[in-house]
Amino acid sequence: MTNPLPAWSALQTHYEQIRNEQMRDWFAPANDPAPTRAERYTYAGGGIAADFSKNRINDTTLKLLVQLAREAGVEQRRDAMFAGEVVNPTEGRAALHTALRATEPNAPFHAQVLAEKAKMAKFADAVRSGAWTGYTGKRIRHVVNIGIGGSDLGPKMVVHALKHLETPELDSHFVSNVDGADLWRVIEDIDPEETLAIIVSKTFTTLETMTNARSMRDWFVKAGCPEDALAKHFVGVSANPAEVVKFGIAKENVFEMWDWVGGRYSLWSAVGLSIMIAIGPQQFDELLAGAHDMDEHFRTAPLEKNLPVLLGMIGIWYRNFFGSQSYLVAPYSEALHYLPSYLQQLEMESNGKQARLDGKFVDYATSAITWGEPGTNGQHAFFQMLHQGTTIVPIDFIAVLTPEHPLADHHPKLLANCFAQSEAMMLGRTEEEAKKIAGPDKPELVPHIMFPGNRPTTTLLVDALTARSLGALIALYEHKVLVQASVWNINPFDQWGVELGKILGKVVEADLTAASGDVKAHDSSTSALIARARAALKR
Repeated sequence: MTNPLPAWSALQTHYEQIRNEQMRDWFAPANDPAPTRAERYTYAGGGIAADFSKNRINDTTLKLLVQLAREAGVEQRRDAMFAGEVVNPTEGRAALHTALRATEPNAPFHAQVLAEKAKMAKFADAVRSGAWTGYTGKRIRHVVNIGIGGSDLGPKMVVHALKHLETPELDSHFVSNVDGADLWRVIEDIDPEETLAIIVSKTFTTLETMTNARSMRDWFVKAGCPEDALAKHFVGVSANPAEVVKFGIAKENVFEMWDWVGGRYSLWSAVGLSIMIAIGPQQFDELLAGAHDMDEHFRTAPLEKNLPVLLGMIGIWYRNFFGSQSYLVAPYSEALHYLPSYLQQLEMESNGKQARLDGKFVDYATSAITWGEPGTNGQHAFFQMLHQGTTIVPIDFIAVLTPEHPLADHHPKLLANCFAQSEAMMLGRTEEEAKKIAGPDKPELVPHIMFPGNRPTTTLLVDALTARSLGALIALYEHKVLVQASVWNINPFDQWGVELGKILGKVVEADLTAASGDVKAHDSSTSALIARARAALKR
């Protein structure tokens, strides 16, 4: 792979120099004078502390990574985004998700954002108080968010994470999959007289979302809701209000999305209406405030102490120099169960690109595969591979120091597992240590109980899982994406790769449901699959 930036070449040389060094040696007392390695490589911002010390880095590594960030124009790309310049050139758009949580009166679209948020708050308060009722006069007790991608993953992740702040009078549900089982499992457990559906789609033409929306509308009508009363049970969030009204939603119940906010960055907007209804306008403001805290840190902190920059550049270090193909997000918090799924879209839809900003193809790796599962579940599933497998997978551990539940005796066990796993990943178990454990009678066990160690981890700490700390955590990863995109010289704000499957999907659906036996020409595999499915659908 090639990159013309001087720091890239310097990092390649540096990688060859330290690639075989062991982190456990760096932590040895003789090599770890005061201030300790942990102290030197722990940074804080936006209410989050990040311990980078268990990474395969030293002072030179960090110096060169920061130099690379500067040479790649991270600061310029950051400032252009905050200023509302066109940073999504393939679609000719700004990317102003940060404006949704800005407090400065001169922030782009500030008055527009405040007006929409006030409209959201008025509606949310009406639902939460019981003033908004269904067609029979019953208060709303179930809120069903129907969307997909960014219109689902962000709100679902946040509502689940902040369930301890949710009003007990309401239950939140999320439907995204066009598989009817997703919607059916929800409507089996709810009462149409007490249900509000929020349809979230920028175009209001998204196949999955509109299929589910129409099916839910049919369910209401079959349950006895008059057509002219459906407006009591449906609201829409879209950039296409005409289509929302055409669907049957009252014009005053349409909440606006803007083309300067991408779907995967949109939970801070009216897309987060389900969040605001669940936790209330005040807590929603706290979520925005936490994101703004991280925005300010990203804008003002020196690159050498800037959390999004360091997190992003260390990711570059493993992806482009160590050749790591994936990285793991392991939140030791069941409340953050959906965070890895959310980050999968945020990172891979943003930076899973092969074309540079100048239209030429990259000849270096871009987005790593993002995956994860909450601890301690993952320890009993795939951590075996992380410890002793042949693939090095960098890990982000996320720990919440104060539990949001009353079962306090569980929490030390949870934190102990998190911290112990990062220690074990770093230390490993040497051959000599394995021999002592195996004993002289079972030398054949030694290879099986050795651990190579030297597996890199970053530990992110938040004091408590509040709306504010969650907002900061999400914004941290948003800005990490921009940092990496700047180094890779790609556009993180479009997603053309999503379109081809949608286009072909419409053709295949027409062939599956056509009355005649004639179907359009496909490759032999797709044609055979269509034929089998047609036969099954006719049974």
